[in-house]
Order: sequence, then C-alpha cells, then structure tokens
Amino acid sequence: MPANLTPEYKAAEAAFRKARDPRERLEWLREMLRVIPKHKGTDHLQADIKRRIKELSEELEGPRKGGARTAPALVVRPEGAAQIALLGPPNAGKSSLHARLTGSSAQVAPYPFTTQYPEPGMLPYEDIHFQLVDLPAVSPEHPLPWLAGALSSADACLLVVDLGDPACVEQVEALHAFLRNKRVTLTERWEECPGEADESDPFALRLPTLLVANKADRLADAEEELRAFLELSGFRYPALITSAATGRGLGELGRWLFSHLGIVRVYTKAPGKPVERGHPFTLRRGQTVEDVARLVHKDLARQLRYARVWGKSGLQGQQVGREHRVEDGDVVELHA
Repeated sequence: MPANLTPEYKAAEAAFRKARDPRERLEWLREMLRVIPKHKGTDHLQADIKRRIKELSEELEGPRKGGARTAPALVVRPEGAAQIALLGPPNAGKSSLHARLTGSSAQVAPYPFTTQYPEPGMLPYEDIHFQLVDLPAVSPEHPLPWLAGALSSADACLLVVDLGDPACVEQVEALHAFLRNKRVTLTERWEECPGEADESDPFALRLPTLLVANKADRLADAEEELRAFLELSGFRYPALITSAATGRGLGELGRWLFSHLGIVRVYTKAPGKPVERGHPFTLRRGQTVEDVARLVHKDLARQLRYARVWGKSGLQGQQVGREHRVEDGDVVELHA
C-alpha cells in the first residue's frame, strides 16, 4: 500500500534531515509522528520514527548507572564551525590525537576501549573552532548500539587507523560492516552536503570522511604504508598522515577541514558601529544573507528588509536582498 505522505509530513522530514542539534532533531521526529498519515502503508515508517524517538530520548538523557541516569549523554550538541566525529578500530590512537589537537582531558592508555562515551573538544583554526568528538573504538567485540545516534549530529568523520597494525585492513572493513548495519555510510565525496541524509531513507546517513593515518612516527616509510593500505583495501578516501606523538600533519588538519567543508566566515556590524571581528558566524558556500540573519535570530530572518555587504565580491556597502550569497570574509549589516 503506498504511503501517500502529505506535504506537512515531507516538510517535517526535511527539517529533521537539516537539523543538527539533537534536541531539535527530537522535536522534528515527534512532529513527523504527529503529522504522518495513519494507515497500513505507513506502519513500518511509524514504527521506525517511534524507535528513533525512544533511542534519541535515551541517548540525550545518558545511560543508566545503578538505576539512575548519571553517566554522560551519548549525543553531543554541535558547536563551532562543524562537528567532526573521530572513528576508528581499537588502539588506532584516536584519543591521543584528540587530546593533542584540542587540549582535551580525553583518557589515553595503551589498551583498547579506553574511551567509553563521546568526548568533545575544540580544534582552533584561525578565528574559528571545529568540534572534534572522540568516540569509542568500533569493533565486533565491542558493539555500540547508540553509535548511529551519536553520529547523527556530525558534519563529517575522521577515520583514524594505525597502519603499523597488521590487521588494520580487516579492522576497518569490520568497522564499515558495523556502520552499514546502522545505516551509516562513510563517503570520500566531500562535495556532497556534510552529514547528508539519504533522500529515500530519513534515518540513513552519509558522512564525508578523511582517512587519518596515525602513529606515523612508528613507521619507516609512512607514505609507502599508506599506498599499500589503500591498494589492499580499495578505499578511496582522501588521506592525511599524522603522528600524535611528534605532531606531524596536525597543523594541516584545520586548513583541510576548512577548505573541504566549504566554510564561509561572515562578520556582522550594526549601522554606524564597527565590525565585530572576534566571533564570526560560520556558514557553508552557497548560503545567503537570510541564513546570516537566521543565525543572529530567527525573528530577524523573518523581518529582514535588506542588508549592506562589504567583501571580496567587490561590494563596498551596497544594498543587497536576502537571497544574496555571502563569501568568506564578508561584512554584513542587517536591516529589519
């Protein structure tokens, strides 16, 4: 029986796909359940929505310890220019990399499964920050039923591997198999929308992925080991060689993420006031003045009449409409 989904349901589903904040996603899931047509053709979709509502509610509250919810939450609210998930097999050095990049207090130990819960930290790059979320190691011996929920707010993924481990190819293949069962696909295509959902399945997720070949300090020829890994595995991810111990490659990461995520920094100013240079708003290539106004305040986006823009496009205070696309470094003065 066909689903015959209504425009109200399709709008709620589109908003759910677009949302990154976990609580906002939960609100849109409940709206999807409220407006979905109730008949046999939507029975499976209704059950899927109810399951995701239950899982996301539990993930936001955190796991139980001794009958009370005292452990950390299993999903992290996005902050900064983008949320980047760190995934990898056991002992790949994710936590060491995370601690070195963000200065976090992530627990580091020479044995597997040290990380038990999502650990957020901020990677600075020029005048913005990327949120890096260290996740527990993924392996068949340590299944994580909540992992898909933790990844749902991510914009992209760093797949961390230790090329010095003889089993690294098999470990990463097992990680991919686990993610496929959770309807998560890691893709080498960064030109797609970050954290893009599958149009045919609102709960499937495609994450642009950078392969991070870690522990390069332990390899005689890291470049040759990386070539061999890619040839044996058949993976086509862009790759970066790093060492959390020596710092090799770590300075390139922020610049790489900035360019491949299409980050656009916009600085705002009030009429007659100086530019606020300290904390730019961050958008993606192709977004508009209206999107800037929405970041400032949702009511401002509705009331926006026009803006004045100074920037690389050659505009020097000219008046533009809400549909004008902003570029990195633009200064925008909003008029409601």
